[in-house]
Amino acid sequence: MLKFYFNGAPNPNKVALFLEESGLPYDVVPVDTRKGDQFKAEFLKVNPNGKVPAIDDDGVFVFDSNAILLYLGEKTGKFLPPTTPKSRAQLLSWLMFVATGLGPYSGQAVHFKTVAPKELEYAHNRYQYEAHRHYKILDDHLANSRYMVGDSYTIVDMAFWGWARLAAFVLGDDGYAKYRNVKRLVDEVSARPAAARAIALKDKFTFKTEMDEEARNFMFGHLKTKAA
Repeated sequence: MLKFYFNGAPNPNKVALFLEESGLPYDVVPVDTRKGDQFKAEFLKVNPNGKVPAIDDDGVFVFDSNAILLYLGEKTGKFLPPTTPKSRAQLLSWLMFVATGLGPYSGQAVHFKTVAPKELEYAHNRYQYEAHRHYKILDDHLANSRYMVGDSYTIVDMAFWGWARLAAFVLGDDGYAKYRNVKRLVDEVSARPAAARAIALKDKFTFKTEMDEEARNFMFGHLKTKAA
């Protein structure tokens, strides 16, 4: 059976959504990054990058949330757009846009807002600007499209949802005010029963919540204490 290496972060939630939507059987292996589980040999065998999520599909290892979505979509034939060159191009383009743009810039925007030293104003402004820029691109696209790829609910919408449902956390309390088309799709996906199950998956496990020195050293290696 497929093993799903999981925690409650945005990227694992994308994969959880697909698994719940598709009904594909899976076992969850919790990865507590604040305890350093991502550096254990078992996990590094599946994902040498030491990042969650990853899957072990009977010895086939796939890591990166967007790669996993594409792999599972093609494996099951579910949640893919019509098989035309145009739809395929849109699928790959927007999936990579989320993978290389929305996700990383959202993550860095959160990091420099909540973790980095406060005097790094340039970095904070840089990543907030880029996060807003990516949300604006999404919002403009969704003004003319029900879903990310035409009229079909696909793996791209799942990838989008993983981070976009946290827009207020990334951009501030008024994060959705400028991007109403983004909010419209987030609300639609979040209303799906599978989305509720994906979000609730983390509650089946106990993950460390304290951001103490040990957790900071595991999660942000460049901030390790000099004595470490």
